[in-house]
Amino acid sequence: MTCEVCGREIFGKPFKAMIGRAKLIVCRECAELGSVSWEVQSKRQRSVGKTARLPPQVSITKPSALPLSDDLELVEDFGLRIRASRREAELSHEDLGRKVGEKTSVLRKIEMGRMTPNHLLAQKLEHVLKVKLLVPPSEPAISRSHLSPPPEVTLGDVVRLKKGKAEEAERREQS
Repeated sequence: MTCEVCGREIFGKPFKAMIGRAKLIVCRECAELGSVSWEVQSKRQRSVGKTARLPPQVSITKPSALPLSDDLELVEDFGLRIRASRREAELSHEDLGRKVGEKTSVLRKIEMGRMTPNHLLAQKLEHVLKVKLLVPPSEPAISRSHLSPPPEVTLGDVVRLKKGKAEEAERREQS
């Protein structure tokens, strides 16, 4: 049997640990990373006697997945503004996370520009950091329905492109 965390062979009795929200069978060293041991039930034990009722599934939408409002748009350099304001206020990611009610990993991604904050989070950041992130739209949005679709690239186009590059390289070598 192998550890589900580190992948090493488990000698002796395996440990059952909760790491995050995952129930894993782990080695002695990795068991220290988790908490609360749990019981492994066989399929037979689970199905005998009772029918299991699952709790209703609730769909939770992450704030970063929600679109911004139509009447305001996010500034392009939002990550730089947030980082500069946070540092000016002498706040760590953890402190800012507590003030706006968001995970530190999300705040780091927003600062790096890898994630876009939704309207609500942008408003919270504006309030806490006293920085302007939401501004009126500079240009009216053009709907994609009025634009012609991009031309499709065919296999012939790719071949012509490669031939052209090969001929150009050949000309460079000759001169």
